[in-house]
Amino acid sequence: MPEPERLERRELRERQWSRLQDLLVHVERVNPFWREKFRGVGVSGGELQSLDDLIRLPLTTKQELVTEQVRSQAEGRGAYGAYQTRDGVNFTRMHQTSGTTGSPLRWLDTGESWEWILGCWEQIYRMAGVRRDDRFCFPFSFGPFLGFWAAFEGAQRRGYFTLAAGGVSSAARLKLILENRISVVCCTPTYAMRLAETAIEEGIDLAGSTVRMLIVAGEPGGSLPITRQRIEEGWGARVIDHWGMTELGPLATEVAGDPGHLYLLESECIPEVIDPKTGEWVKEGETGELVITNLGRKESPLIRYRTGDLVQGEYVPETAGSHLLRLRGGIQGRGDDMVTIRGNNLFPSALEEVLRGFPEIEEFRIELTEQRAMNHVRILIEPRANDAEGEQLSKRIGETVRDRWNFQAEVEVVPAGSLPRFEMKARRFVRIVKSSE
Repeated sequence: MPEPERLERRELRERQWSRLQDLLVHVERVNPFWREKFRGVGVSGGELQSLDDLIRLPLTTKQELVTEQVRSQAEGRGAYGAYQTRDGVNFTRMHQTSGTTGSPLRWLDTGESWEWILGCWEQIYRMAGVRRDDRFCFPFSFGPFLGFWAAFEGAQRRGYFTLAAGGVSSAARLKLILENRISVVCCTPTYAMRLAETAIEEGIDLAGSTVRMLIVAGEPGGSLPITRQRIEEGWGARVIDHWGMTELGPLATEVAGDPGHLYLLESECIPEVIDPKTGEWVKEGETGELVITNLGRKESPLIRYRTGDLVQGEYVPETAGSHLLRLRGGIQGRGDDMVTIRGNNLFPSALEEVLRGFPEIEEFRIELTEQRAMNHVRILIEPRANDAEGEQLSKRIGETVRDRWNFQAEVEVVPAGSLPRFEMKARRFVRIVKSSE
């Protein structure tokens, strides 16, 4: 039997359809939230005849889940919401989202569903090209976020050396990486760059270390060419991007033989790419919003979940990803992050890519305000050099933004060390309450 990620398209579709049928029968029998949701559109899961009928089921949004969770607490029904709970189920773990786009969302797992998540990481490690002799380091403090919890336990389950490097400074973490001859580091793109900067400050030849791969997630940086380049040059190692969500699990990865793209684990989920406005499926290769039906969490399922991430989905059988859906260029941005500035549609990730192109920038922050009924962008930059060079840098950044998007951004130089540093998911794009000007 081939490994799940190597199944042919026909085999994948058969696996998806069989597991979807089991999931729908189960949730309609035991879960009132999903049963009522289906009834609201006049459809029963049992009426579906094929995967093509999935579009008949209603879409699910994060706000819908957060609202149910808040209502459940207010009514004394518990802290988690009826969409993932029922009497008699033994949940063994709880993780929650970071809350960067709203209220944190709590998510429960049974022992069975947690094993499924670890199995997803086994697929990811194989696809990424992890070797049997690799040694892992996880340089952050574990908390309630799913983060790399599952990656850590998944690596342990496969018999790898796994080092949890939480609770110490960046310099101390680098020392641990060197002393333990680590070859794979798992962290956010932001923290990968922070560790590279710390290595320079400490006089450490990071590029000459045993690290050969960084598996990054939690931010769009892993899909941004300039960000990837800076990380790879600083570490002398290959970057592997990964995608997942606390509420969905780890479901996509870059593969060793096809850099710059993500492949979805279609053995474990059913992906759709829809027009965010109409909800209709877009044609292969067109930009749309990624929608996921999770097949591995029967007691805490998500059916047709709108991720908010914009992608271009395509099938490229001749690539290393075989018959899995490839997200060209990874995650392009989030639909709810897109802003309109002087008639231009702008994603923060695109602006981040431009800023990363200036090696003189140590750290930055993008603030969006509203002035005179129009969006206004303010960019705070922390330069590596002195104030005089910082002034020249701010001018060059302003000119670059104007030439590319035809609007004038306010660029301000701030003192060294004044902007926050991030260990987990970074928040460099901030919407400020609109100005009264």
